[in-house]
Amino acid sequence: MAETTGAVLPKGFRSAELGWPELHRIPRPPYRLPLVGDVIGANVRSPLQDSMRFGRRLGPIFRRKGFGKEIVFVWGAELAAELADETRFAKHVGLGVANLRPVAGDGLFTAYNHEPNWQLAHDVLAPGFSREAMEGYHPMMLAVAERLMDRWDGERAAGRAVDVPGDMTKLTLETIARTGFGHDFGSFERSRPHPFVTAMVGTLTYAQRLNVLPAPLAPVLLREATRRNEAHMAYLNQTVDAVVAARRHSSGEGDLLDRMLETAHPDTGERLTPENIRRQVITFLIAGHETTSGALSFALHYLAQHPDVAARARAEVDRVWGDTPLPAYDQVAKLRYVRRVLDESLRLWPTAPAFAREAREDTVLGGVHPMRTGAWTLVLTALLHRNPEVWGADAEEFDPDRFDPGAVRSRAAHTFKPFGTGARACIGRQFALHEATLVLGLLLRRYELRPEPDYRLRVAERLTLMPEGLRLHLDDRAPAPDPVSLRPVARAGD
Repeated sequence: MAETTGAVLPKGFRSAELGWPELHRIPRPPYRLPLVGDVIGANVRSPLQDSMRFGRRLGPIFRRKGFGKEIVFVWGAELAAELADETRFAKHVGLGVANLRPVAGDGLFTAYNHEPNWQLAHDVLAPGFSREAMEGYHPMMLAVAERLMDRWDGERAAGRAVDVPGDMTKLTLETIARTGFGHDFGSFERSRPHPFVTAMVGTLTYAQRLNVLPAPLAPVLLREATRRNEAHMAYLNQTVDAVVAARRHSSGEGDLLDRMLETAHPDTGERLTPENIRRQVITFLIAGHETTSGALSFALHYLAQHPDVAARARAEVDRVWGDTPLPAYDQVAKLRYVRRVLDESLRLWPTAPAFAREAREDTVLGGVHPMRTGAWTLVLTALLHRNPEVWGADAEEFDPDRFDPGAVRSRAAHTFKPFGTGARACIGRQFALHEATLVLGLLLRRYELRPEPDYRLRVAERLTLMPEGLRLHLDDRAPAPDPVSLRPVARAGD
């Protein structure tokens, strides 16, 4: 059944005092100024990292206020576990997520709980992430990975460092575009980012900026940015409309777009409308590549910074894949230590760093804090994942062995949430994990990764997280297996 919470709730931002009757019991920063709120020491470019800093000082539940917007944050393990209870809480679409609705509408990620297209799209598209479907995507993932490695081979031969975030964005955009929609953006043949990426980053950054500005002043302060955002949204819509139109005049291969166009709900017979199809394609193209590119970029950063971890992961790839030039679908899941590297990177920097939950009915959080129906809070995943009570005194350190099976079994549930929680958790998480594990395995087998000596991790925020300015040097490995072409799958349009 579709979730019904929200059907009678107002849309738009709801400040905390409207839903938390005893808000005064929740800690806040000490220096609150009239009108502007808790802005002392704040950085509008890094609101997530600001909140992490405040959270460490104020405790597992705290609040911040800026320009009339007050938000309750949670990062304590017990409180986060309570908020994961689907009988009491549901996804809340607010803050930057709601700011994306002008372009993503009632897509899977941005739909309100009461909007019927969420459940319809979920039921129609869920088979697109089955094991059978994933096996069908695997050869295309390999083909796109070779395009990345061709590029990196050229940079290595020229003695140049590689732009990790830029190239991971190209990789993951091409992967979701080809596997999901039969489209080739030609990202690796471009010297600059594809205009779709520029437009996507622009809309995400604009949504982030709306979060931290006073609503009455935003139209004035962001007049030029608003104009650019409208142009970016128009480009995203035009691009997707062209992809859909091309498919309507050709036969697909049973991918996500085919399912959207041809599949009716198994019980009701309903179909997705053309407008909703556009919104779902935009959702998948953005969410399907932006978070995965960040996860890969952080993982490569940590592998370069920890050569002992990289050596252990590389040894596993050599042992599990042997001299197989084209690892099979089943061989990817056997890279258990590589997967731990990925999970530990997502622990430290979950690229979707928070998720919001709202009360389905009047309740009391933690037995202390009353919440009215519709009251919401933001779970800081990035701080939950660093909670020393869960992860130990060295929670800030990178250690993939935290995800050894024994260690995982010993931890409480709901303490690792890089893909959100509940019925509205990321539908494509297995796709993303398979793709990222495969790519890390291929890159470890082919290259030694060396960081630039003076680089210090800086994290860029645009709703999602990405390491900023990360470049790595590539060194030759010992002779690898004779590479067989990874391009047996024709590109769209060939």
